[in-house]
Amino acid sequence: QVQLVESGGGLVQAGGSLRLSCAASGRIFSSNVMGWYRQAPGKQRELVAQITSGGATYLADSVKGRFAISRDNAKSTVYLQMNSLRPEDTAVYYCRVITTLGGSWGQGSQVTVSS
Repeated sequence: QVQLVESGGGLVQAGGSLRLSCAASGRIFSSNVMGWYRQAPGKQRELVAQITSGGATYLADSVKGRFAISRDNAKSTVYLQMNSLRPEDTAVYYCRVITTLGGSWGQGSQVTVSS
C-alpha cells in the first residue's frame, strides 16, 4: 500500500500563487505515475496534472501556462505549483499515485481563491 500526505493548500487572492506538495511512502515502485486532481462543489473530480517517473507531464487545458507539476523521486514527492490563480480554481485538490498494484489518494487539500 501507498500512503500520501498532502500539504500547501490555503486561501489566496486572485492572481496569487500556491504550491501543493504530496509525499508518498510505502510500496512505491520505481515506475509510477503521480498526479493531482481537483473537485469543486457540485462538480466531478477532474485530472489537473500528472507526471510519470520518467518525467513526462500532462496538464489540463484549463491550467496550461499557469500550473506546473514536478517531482522529486529521491523524496517520493510530487509538487503542483499554481500561479495566476483564479476563483474558478477553487476546489479540493487530491494527490494520486498509480503503481503496478493500483492507485492511492491523498486526503485532499482545500484551495480557495478569492476575487
